[in-house]
Amino acid sequence: MNKICFFDTKPYDKIYFDSLKEKYDIEIEYFEPKLGPKTAFMAKEFEVVVAFVNDTIDKKTIDILYENGTRLIAMRCAGYNNIDFKAAYGKIHVVRVPEYSPYAVAEHAMALLLSLNRKIHKAYIRTRDFNFSLNGLTGFDLHGKTIGVIGTGKIGRVFIDICKGFGMKVIAYDPYPIKNSNIDYVSLEELFKESDLISLHCPLTKDTFHMINEDAIKIMKKGVYIINTSRGALIDSEALLEGLKSEKIGGACLDVYEEESELFYEDMSYVVIHDDILARIISMPNVIVTSHQAFLTKEALHNIAETTLINCRDFFNDKVLENEVCYQCGKGQACLRQKNKRCF
Repeated sequence: MNKICFFDTKPYDKIYFDSLKEKYDIEIEYFEPKLGPKTAFMAKEFEVVVAFVNDTIDKKTIDILYENGTRLIAMRCAGYNNIDFKAAYGKIHVVRVPEYSPYAVAEHAMALLLSLNRKIHKAYIRTRDFNFSLNGLTGFDLHGKTIGVIGTGKIGRVFIDICKGFGMKVIAYDPYPIKNSNIDYVSLEELFKESDLISLHCPLTKDTFHMINEDAIKIMKKGVYIINTSRGALIDSEALLEGLKSEKIGGACLDVYEEESELFYEDMSYVVIHDDILARIISMPNVIVTSHQAFLTKEALHNIAETTLINCRDFFNDKVLENEVCYQCGKGQACLRQKNKRCF
């Protein structure tokens, strides 16, 4: 039986991976710590390491893994901006789960918007104390509002369908628009200017880093709502805080935060939070924050486990890695994946 090791293990991870591991003839060693330079030694003699989006997979981590025999990093998520691919190329293959449930993330984005707009979270707390006052709970109709969707991949398109179901006008921006679609594409600047609400559904790249910044916020409508269930660093947190304080931004629905790696997924309720920006953002009455849980549905967790284990099985069986992320792609070099081979 092939063996893999698993970092940053949570109880829900074990439930779904344990239910499928025998099917794919894989034995799993679970580790609680996150993967990083100080913990990479734990993977000694494991050819395959399963990692997550908040692990630190820098050059030092990769070098330690490689020296100790690791040849595959299997990301159990879609994101991979935490990996130094230049350091990994030629040494360690990287695979990911490109999709698991677009419905899970899109539905959570709408749930955040509905909760914040209609003050569901505040009403819940009030009624638990038998306070049935309606003061301060006024929201607004979503029907007829213009929502700008940035990124029209599978999650973005599902979210667009949900918004249309509410009778909203949808405009969208994507550098690679879908041809012959019924999506109303506009420029990014026009989207910022025309939208009553903006929802982010794009990956984090050098081009999208801090795409919501001081300059972008300046041209937005006063009172705009911003929803982010993608990657925290799409938004400049300092600019977001200033926008909230000035009331240019009417509300923020956040499932991600750019400095979340040491905070999210952990119980920090007994710890002094030293991130003053996050502390102030969370304290705002017109902000709702969840801890990167948009993906957390039974269907998504099953799909994540299954795709990850298939990726691992294909590696052990010397098959093509269908979900490999290639550092070489887009750099003017011939990509071996196009020849049904591995990236190196």
